[in-house]
Amino acid sequence: MRYLLPLFCLLLSGGSAYAPQDQDAQEQPPGDPKERARAAKELGKKGSGAIPQLQTYLSDPDLEVRLEAVKAIVAIGTRHSIDPLIQATRDNDAEIQIRATDGLVNFYLPGYVETGLTASLKRAGNVVKSKFTDTTDQVIDPYVEVRPDVIAALGALARGGVSMESRANAARAIGILRGKAAIPDLLAALRSKDDAVLFESLIALQKIHDPSAAQGITFLLRDPKEKVQIAALETTGMLLNREALPDLVKALDQARSVKVRRAALTAIAMMPDESVRPVLKRYFDDRDDGLRAAAAEGYGRLKNPADLPALEQAFNDERSTNVRLSLAFALACLGKTELSQFSPLQYLIDKLNSRAYRGVCETFLAELSRESVPVRRTLEMAAPKGTKDEKIYIARILARTGDKDSIPVLETLQKDIEPEVAQEGVRALRNLRARIQ
Repeated sequence: MRYLLPLFCLLLSGGSAYAPQDQDAQEQPPGDPKERARAAKELGKKGSGAIPQLQTYLSDPDLEVRLEAVKAIVAIGTRHSIDPLIQATRDNDAEIQIRATDGLVNFYLPGYVETGLTASLKRAGNVVKSKFTDTTDQVIDPYVEVRPDVIAALGALARGGVSMESRANAARAIGILRGKAAIPDLLAALRSKDDAVLFESLIALQKIHDPSAAQGITFLLRDPKEKVQIAALETTGMLLNREALPDLVKALDQARSVKVRRAALTAIAMMPDESVRPVLKRYFDDRDDGLRAAAAEGYGRLKNPADLPALEQAFNDERSTNVRLSLAFALACLGKTELSQFSPLQYLIDKLNSRAYRGVCETFLAELSRESVPVRRTLEMAAPKGTKDEKIYIARILARTGDKDSIPVLETLQKDIEPEVAQEGVRALRNLRARIQ
């Protein structure tokens, strides 16, 4: 009912919350709609110089004309496309809002339109259908600066787009562009009843990684939809909301599935307190690999030397690679940071060569490097003599966690004979300098 009342008022007044910009102020362009649509399509072949003319078509009363215009502007994809695409986010059609959103992201993350929501758009009359993938790891490099008005436009769209698909897509875009200024809009979007909007808003908050947003998601820890609840649990852990520990323990105890239980225990393990030691102990020998792994990580972050013997024994006896990686991380947290053939830290570095586990190892090593200068220095020494994959992933880790002493290592890697390593060295160096300046 609360959404219908504003719409009812708008209908009475003859207005639209997302009418094409200045539509009422312009006369209908000459020619029939098909001719104008063809003209917009042809203009797209002329490059940036045609942007001013294309922008006038964004106010056309005919939907097909506006669609051709926004497609052309996205395809041109230069900095001159940004203002028209911001205008297009305010259109009253979901497809145009989605295409404009993906076009804005594509400027900062080239190639995005080929994999974003635009790629799966299907239209049946006024109904726009699309398919969200579960690939949510895309994010721009820290050195990339996004115009504030782009984030403002996407925030407004996430908060109140014309369809749930366009709102969810805008939330995803905010995360990819690290749009911190749009956090209030994302928190407002979390009041939606739509699963996709909720999920994409939570993932965006994870990518922005601002702890100030953590308290705004606590109510979703009890969400009846498993996918949303798991995302809320993960986000709470990543944003280190210690005030939510009692809620996380409650979610763990009341979990309806092992997936929810794993997410809850992992979140608890990311910000452990001695008060949750009994919880970690309960799952340390659990039959489920994911629960054993989370408990091991929690013990490591407690940094209690008394836990060292049990962790070492478990590391030696464990057969699951996933759990062994968590135990290696825990041991490194407790000071076992030497590099030798069978040492925990060497085990984590070695597994950077595995496609299946390198993502987990990168996350663990980044946390260790951030928390421990000796670990950072060890990684810097290991990088130049590592394998290609070790060099690439250590470069990424140092970009996120390094300091000024890491610069010479990355300068060496950017001159590596392996093109992929050299490219990653250049990228890492730019990101590191952007972060520490």
